[in-house]
Amino acid sequence: MVEKKNILTYEGLRQLEDEIHDLKVNKRKEVAQKIKEAREQGDLSENAEYDAAKDEQRDIEARIDEIDKILKNAEVVIEEDVDVDVINIGCRVIIYDMEYEEELTYKIVGSAEANSLKGRISNESPLGMALLGKRENEEVDVETHSGVIRYKILEIQKYS
Repeated sequence: MVEKKNILTYEGLRQLEDEIHDLKVNKRKEVAQKIKEAREQGDLSENAEYDAAKDEQRDIEARIDEIDKILKNAEVVIEEDVDVDVINIGCRVIIYDMEYEEELTYKIVGSAEANSLKGRISNESPLGMALLGKRENEEVDVETHSGVIRYKILEIQKYS
């Protein structure tokens, strides 16, 4: 089975590299120290600190594995090279929600770095898929669980 390419912006790649470095260098040491201190308290069968530290260790290792898999199959989009004639991964778009009559600004990114609360939407999301390849002044309909939402593309920018 061919693994899916993880599309990342250079910024997203850097953030993941920084995160994995922090997890491997700092967090592993911190949790190892917590486990050591909990072991020194004696009976591990009823030691909540030990259990919590082991859970934290498991979470750290799972996140390291997750980031390793993302980075192993990463394809980096060079944002300076993004064509802003049409919407692509790595560009910023300003769209107008025609139902709620409001402007929205998003950066189109790969799914590994999407965070709608920070204005970063995935190219695989319904809105991201609808926007890709479109031009300024075009209108797109996006199918959502609550119905169809119509947007007008106001501007496409290089992300800086």
